[in-house]
Amino acid sequence: MKVAVLDINGKDTGRKADLSKDVFAIEPNNHAVYLDVKQYLANQRQGTHKSKERAEISGSTRKIKKQKGTGTARAGSIKSGVFKGGGRMFGPRPRNYSFKLNKNLKRLARKSALSIKAGEKSITVLEDFNFDAPKTKNFTAVLKALELENKKTLFVLGGSNNNVYLSSRNLKGSEVITYSELSTYRILNANQVVLLEGALEGIETNLSK
Repeated sequence: MKVAVLDINGKDTGRKADLSKDVFAIEPNNHAVYLDVKQYLANQRQGTHKSKERAEISGSTRKIKKQKGTGTARAGSIKSGVFKGGGRMFGPRPRNYSFKLNKNLKRLARKSALSIKAGEKSITVLEDFNFDAPKTKNFTAVLKALELENKKTLFVLGGSNNNVYLSSRNLKGSEVITYSELSTYRILNANQVVLLEGALEGIETNLSK
């Protein structure tokens, strides 16, 4: 599929980028997308939650009332979870939420996400560019020229570019990554995916393996 290549002023350069049908035009696999996004979000969780159980509560160990004759349920410890100030029953414990997915499924999920964006016409191909120095106003000017200043955007570079990355860092709605950092969650989380020409070959090579 052919897509027009734009410059940083938002104008058509007259060139066309040929996007691989095997990456940008497949039948999306929704379950693969679900699993990959679920894994990404699970990996963000610290899993450090913890509540005290009855064995960790400070308090008397004496039996608080006699076993029979009170007309209420028997009770042996003030630290029981049924009493105020007692330990929590079945509370959260520290755990690792991460889980594994095979590479082929993750590759299918990323291709599905890109195909969804391509079908929505939410992919823009931009010629490679650089800034002389990291300045937020330069990056903002690019967004304005592409009419993306009010959209959540994902810029995918062909390689590390410190000036472009630092120029975008203060903008909450924009994220700049290299093609090797591309993930299903990042693709779907953006309203518009902006692919630089230098990133296309790397994306197609990685996802066509």
